[in-house]
Amino acid sequence: APVGRVPYEGGIPIRYVLKRLLITPLVLIGVVTVLFVLTRLIPGDPAQLAAGPKAGPEQVAQVRKDFGLDKPLPVQYVRYIQGLLRGDLGISIQTNRPVKDDLKLYFPATVELALCGVLITVLLGVPLGVLSAVKVGSWPDHAGRVVALLGASVPIFWLGLAVQLLFFSHLGWLPANGRLDTLVQAPPNITGFYLLDGLLSGHWSTWWNALRHVILPAFTLSLGALAIISRITRSNLLEALSQDFIRSARAKGLPERIVIFRHGLRNAMIPTLTIIGLQAGALLSGTFLVEVIFDWPGMGLYTVTAISTLDYAAIMGTALVATLIYILTNLAVDLLYAVVDPRVRY
Repeated sequence: APVGRVPYEGGIPIRYVLKRLLITPLVLIGVVTVLFVLTRLIPGDPAQLAAGPKAGPEQVAQVRKDFGLDKPLPVQYVRYIQGLLRGDLGISIQTNRPVKDDLKLYFPATVELALCGVLITVLLGVPLGVLSAVKVGSWPDHAGRVVALLGASVPIFWLGLAVQLLFFSHLGWLPANGRLDTLVQAPPNITGFYLLDGLLSGHWSTWWNALRHVILPAFTLSLGALAIISRITRSNLLEALSQDFIRSARAKGLPERIVIFRHGLRNAMIPTLTIIGLQAGALLSGTFLVEVIFDWPGMGLYTVTAISTLDYAAIMGTALVATLIYILTNLAVDLLYAVVDPRVRY
């Protein structure tokens, strides 16, 4: 190590984590500023939409006053920032409740769907990429290319409608929308995740019903990311398997599975982890369209309704939550680098 510097000996890079966490408020303030300006540029009057088509000028003016829309834009911006510092995201025009309470209600459904999508992406994408790299030029490799082509080219809205038509209308195997059947009661609210709450409370029939409902939207959400991760894994593993240390490992007589997974895949996982982190954030934002198609009661459906009613507070609240999750997800991926590859130590 250079003179005056202590070499890194492992563990969590505390200084790096603190720097990233200190930057997070600045990023959020930037997002708030941009969103505040953009939402106010959208044509339309949210007070008129909230008051209704038959409301008179006095009623519209009262609604505008109640939500602080009668103040100059700089005053509205300062008030919103002051509310954020107190943990107040504002009042939703569409529900007339605090946005924070709305997000507590809808956020678990979105996270559950996104996590299921990430799980499908990783459990299928990485093995498919490994199989394509090990069996390069064979039919599994060609099948992986077909999956990647479909995932990259099929629009998510078309895929959602197609799987609904096939598995619900024609085959009747899986439900088409919602988190549960109409007559099925939600499990006790422990975490807000129906799958986990069903397991924790022992409501197995509810858990099974929730699982059947999440399969189609999670698959629709994950196919594009699955295609990207499988191809990234394939290309990086092929590059790793061509290195000298792999030939040395094989020359020592190590079993092929040890060579591939312990030496090859571990060295190829750094770029894959980066893509997984980025795709996890993308899946969270991609749930918006999927939730509309499958009538999934999450943040996406809530945000789409907020946009149609020009609900400024709801739009900005959901965007802030999505931004924060992006930041934390990428921070977690950066920290995993040192776990996967000991050379990457700060």
